[in-house]
Amino acid sequence: MEKIKVGKIVNAVGLKGEVKVYNYSDSSEIYEITPEVYVGSELLEIENVREQKNMVILKLEGINDRNAAEAAKGREIFITEDDLPELEEGEYYVRDLIGMIVKEGDTVLGKVTNVLQNTAQDVFEVERENGKQLLIPRVDEFVLDIDLETREIKVQLPEGLLEL
Repeated sequence: MEKIKVGKIVNAVGLKGEVKVYNYSDSSEIYEITPEVYVGSELLEIENVREQKNMVILKLEGINDRNAAEAAKGREIFITEDDLPELEEGEYYVRDLIGMIVKEGDTVLGKVTNVLQNTAQDVFEVERENGKQLLIPRVDEFVLDIDLETREIKVQLPEGLLEL
């Protein structure tokens, strides 16, 4: 069973044991649909979820006062692979894209090392064999196909992009 990191406890909230979580996923929904999470190696039930200024606030089983919440500060939160929600067609988890081979025609351009998500669209970071990095925006004009079975991403890059 693989555990997937979804957040980190960054602070205590109030006196009743709530914790403020820096959420690594793009939505707080994961905490609402998952009945329990691992806090470090300890499996805890989620008793309540709310949002406050783009932060997730959790009330977790066994963390019942401010002292316990303070003690949990800095611990990372994980879910299991089984807790991941089903994705719509054409959506992918970043963890599934890392390591995929990027090809233009029959030419291998490199491997995906990261997916930047803080831009208007996702951007694939591709490490080339020569050690250089290539950034490919995930737009339909450039990314033609993503095949999870063959672990290949087929692209059609604009002229001159490889020379940058």
